[in-house]
Amino acid sequence: MDAKEIIARRVAQELRDRTLVNLGIGLPTLVARYVPDGMLVAFQSENGIIGFGARPPEGMEDPNLTDAGGGFISALPGAYAFDSATSFALIRGGHLEMTVLGGLQVDATGRLANWMVPGKMVAGMGGAMDLVAGARRVIVAMQHAARGEAKIVPELTLPPTSARPVSLVVTDLAVIEPTPKGLVLRERAPGVSVEEILAATTAPLTIPDTVPEMRL
Repeated sequence: MDAKEIIARRVAQELRDRTLVNLGIGLPTLVARYVPDGMLVAFQSENGIIGFGARPPEGMEDPNLTDAGGGFISALPGAYAFDSATSFALIRGGHLEMTVLGGLQVDATGRLANWMVPGKMVAGMGGAMDLVAGARRVIVAMQHAARGEAKIVPELTLPPTSARPVSLVVTDLAVIEPTPKGLVLRERAPGVSVEEILAATTAPLTIPDTVPEMRL
């Protein structure tokens, strides 16, 4: 498994039956491939669809079926589309059980930065701020480091998405839970040691006596 598949498979274990779940653009959309057998999850995208599935096979794409980032998706039986105002009413009204978002940084208190890099073109703010504020659980799905730089840091150096801490961070190396006392290492990726995780993380981590491997 590559890094993205490890992350998506582990995040899929956080899904719960008969819930409404938002998947952010990019890596989070891969979670739709790994819904546990027998589980019914309604995936929502903020551009206005509930009931989408994984990207269709090559040549089967429908230009009218895309996620908020313009990526192709499939529509499951019973799926329906609606306008952006209705979509954000669902988000802001607290109707999402969970959102899965990509991340640029997470700090020692669990705050997320994921909506812009200063000096880079920003096509639009998107729905990240509303999602972090409105969903009951916020799962960050991201690679642990980028170009050799840690993404789990003592303090954010990028603009924060929200003052609210996220619920869980899942990377290709670890599962980390923000708590009122700081970040706690909950799981290791297969074959990854605690020492490797600490070396790739600049924020302080609390290490329990036992840190099990992810069960993928």
